[in-house]
Amino acid sequence: VFLAIWLSDLGGATAFAFLLGALCSGSAGYIGMYTATQANVRTATAAQDKGPSAALSIAFYGGSIMGLTVASMGLLGLGVLYLMFGADPHTVHILHGFGMGASSVALFSRVGGGIFTKSADVGADLVGKLEAGIPEDDPRNPGVIADNVGDNVGDIAGMGADLFGSLAESTCAALVVSSTSPQLIETKDALYFPLIVTSVGIFASFFSVLCAHLFTVTTDSVQGVLKWQLGISTIFMSLALVPAMYVLPAEFTMTEANGDDKIVKRWYAFGCIMFGLWSGMLIGFITEYYTSNAYGPTLKLVESCNMGPAPNIIQGLALGYMSTIIPILCLTATIAYAFAVAGMYGVGLAALGMLGSLPVALTIDGYGPISDNAGGIAEMSWLPSTIRDRTDALDAAGNTTAAVGKGFAIGSAALVGLALFGAFVTRVKGKSVDILQPTQFAGLLVGAMLPYAFSAMTMTAVGDAAFTMMEFIIKDYNAGQEEIKAGRKYKPDYQGCITISTNASLVKMIAPGALVILTPLVAGLFFGPAAVEGLLAGAIVSGVQVAISASNTGGAWDNCKKEIEKQNSTIRAKLKKENGVPDVKKLDEQIAEADGDRKEELEKIKEEWEVRKELKIAAVVGDTVGDPLKDTSGPAINILIKLSAITSLVFGSYIKNVNLFGPKDDAPAK
Repeated sequence: VFLAIWLSDLGGATAFAFLLGALCSGSAGYIGMYTATQANVRTATAAQDKGPSAALSIAFYGGSIMGLTVASMGLLGLGVLYLMFGADPHTVHILHGFGMGASSVALFSRVGGGIFTKSADVGADLVGKLEAGIPEDDPRNPGVIADNVGDNVGDIAGMGADLFGSLAESTCAALVVSSTSPQLIETKDALYFPLIVTSVGIFASFFSVLCAHLFTVTTDSVQGVLKWQLGISTIFMSLALVPAMYVLPAEFTMTEANGDDKIVKRWYAFGCIMFGLWSGMLIGFITEYYTSNAYGPTLKLVESCNMGPAPNIIQGLALGYMSTIIPILCLTATIAYAFAVAGMYGVGLAALGMLGSLPVALTIDGYGPISDNAGGIAEMSWLPSTIRDRTDALDAAGNTTAAVGKGFAIGSAALVGLALFGAFVTRVKGKSVDILQPTQFAGLLVGAMLPYAFSAMTMTAVGDAAFTMMEFIIKDYNAGQEEIKAGRKYKPDYQGCITISTNASLVKMIAPGALVILTPLVAGLFFGPAAVEGLLAGAIVSGVQVAISASNTGGAWDNCKKEIEKQNSTIRAKLKKENGVPDVKKLDEQIAEADGDRKEELEKIKEEWEVRKELKIAAVVGDTVGDPLKDTSGPAINILIKLSAITSLVFGSYIKNVNLFGPKDDAPAK
């Protein structure tokens, strides 16, 4: 792609920006993964030696490095390009190259990482828990290392690259529209305003992260402490932006895509940022409500497991569909206000506002896999079960905060996609989407179909890889049991599972990646800008709904399983203390040795425990179905929305002038 851009009329500067965006995004992901693998063992040690409060601090600050690095590298890369090339309308496409480079790496990290982590997770879970009856993260399961590696690949590097791309693209879109205002061009500092918004967000997030140590943490209060961080950063940024607004003129005009001038006032622009910022926080809290095991929707899933896997699946799908309502209304209100008072510039600022809390959103998202891996390390190190209980409490909160981060990312992707859509229309001098225009309506239908085709490809990839993984794990596990029975030592083939996940992630991401990049180019080069306008609009509208429902359904199923495992652990402890049952797995032996009332009591306990086992199986089935939804297909739709839009924007001049069947620049449509 770098060579294609270099050899085209976009030139070497755009190719350099593309490469810089890719390097910044990749570097941020690498730093995040390196930090996570340093932090997880320290988190496990802190949980053992000092308790949950110290463990939370280490996991939280480990995640904060990822959050602050992503925002800082985005600001640095864009700042360097802006100083080199400025905001000249004739050279602003250079900045688009940076956004396209960032999104290209996000495609690898988010889609490839999602396939990697979920093929390992699903395979290890189904064989380990359901076939072999061994605990999660048990070192006898050869898939356990690939599962833990995958958490870092998908949830650290993938989420970081995803939101890095959102930050770069929303800033590019705002800068593109800024260059149409004579007043902003005259006031040089005002042209930098989108970068100033990001800078303020970094400082606000930095101070809110420092506040984390003010809270006393118990296993029951972890989730509340993490949720407060998002609220604190939102309040800090709201206050810090007030003096920054004086960089903008009191009034300035923006040239809209249709050529009309729109008068924008300084405090209208402030309102756009506030709408985006507070909508992002609200979307995060709504996501928490629908996915946390502390609230009704997920607890209802737990109850549905009493009737088996099918009711759990039905209720989970309904939960995901219902969870789209309030986030969509928040986005609707934000877009309506921003567009009314400041046009596409307002939409770009709203996207930057929603991304103002990006470092904190990534912090609480990165905290999740660090805590999850800490639990795995505790299990593989044979630490006491009390240590695993502490890390599980951190991990359960991490599941919810990861869902919050995904909701935040999806909401921002909708705004970024719309801002990029506006920049594309501005560049090709297009018009609004009209469903009575056949080319645009056809584009709308195809665009609305893309998220479904993309989801099908990524979920099929996970299913195929998981099937291969399960076959390998079963064969390896059975061979290991034979070796142990023969009195020989045996080490599971962890590397074999890692190889399966790696190969699957690299090969299986090619088709969905090609779908994202080639569809808008093919539509544009054959049918012109009108087809691309319809395509992008359809992908945004359809993709947001699919992404929110998939992510929330999967998150709720995951926490449903965690809640049932927590209940089972409590019941086991109670049976041991009150009924003298040292190990429920050996109930048959105890029943055979008992007689009279004791035997009758133990038989009743066995019946109740069999019900609990069936409950867990139903929850594991839901969690397994939800894994590719919440960690592969759902979040990756963000990339579809953004990368298809930024690709269209970068190659806008070709789409406008080289298309085969649409109107050319010298023959505009009537």
